[in-house]
Amino acid sequence: MRIFDSHTHLNSEEFIQEVPRYLQQAADLDVTRMAIVGSNTQLNADAIKLAETYPQLVAIVGWHPEDAKNYDQAAEKLLIEQVQHPKVVALGEIGLDYHWDTSPQDVQRQVFARQVAIAKEMQLPISVHNRDAFEDTYKILKAADIRDTGGVMHSFNGDPEWLKRFLDLGMHISYSGVASFKNAHEVHESVKQTPLTQMLVETDAPYLTPEPYRGKQNEPGYTRYVVEAIAKLRETTPEIIAAQTYQNAEEFFKIEKD
Repeated sequence: MRIFDSHTHLNSEEFIQEVPRYLQQAADLDVTRMAIVGSNTQLNADAIKLAETYPQLVAIVGWHPEDAKNYDQAAEKLLIEQVQHPKVVALGEIGLDYHWDTSPQDVQRQVFARQVAIAKEMQLPISVHNRDAFEDTYKILKAADIRDTGGVMHSFNGDPEWLKRFLDLGMHISYSGVASFKNAHEVHESVKQTPLTQMLVETDAPYLTPEPYRGKQNEPGYTRYVVEAIAKLRETTPEIIAAQTYQNAEEFFKIEKD
């Protein structure tokens, strides 16, 4: 079994000093490829550096909504340079976060829309962060018509109604440890209704640790438990979920099959 963690943060301070150890622990759990996701100038640079260093890693770079208030012309100039790096496979994570509101909502919307436009210009898919902002996230994606370049709703936590709306935009849907949470009933229903050909799996480590380790720090290897939770919900095998989502990730990110 091979598993692709489509969204993780080995570039974060929790992991950056011990990357080889976490890569080995992931491999021991059959997690063999990962997309390392940035969110600002420093974390974007670190994601690229890790992808340059380890062949099983690729990078996603962009400006997270929490950092949107610091996005300016200099940041955009550097971002446009970074997305042209051969190991960068998507622009993200970008989107809206009305839960923490660390950046003004109007600024978040402007920065999100601008980055979607850059992704379209560069013919790159996008990785979308959405927290408590379904309606505005949907409006921006619909207006941009990103079907040609593609996108993924990272760590999707919506109900089947929202699932259908994002699927109708041509989005992929990625599930994190939330899919394993006992009381995440709406997410469970969405997992069951997501076409397997449009599904990705992720950890979002160090956040959203799945069962049976909920409450502890997450790590990329725990994507295995996300796969197992999805397989149980869909009454199939982990091997089938792992194989299809691995293939989906390779195709979505347009990377060589290994």
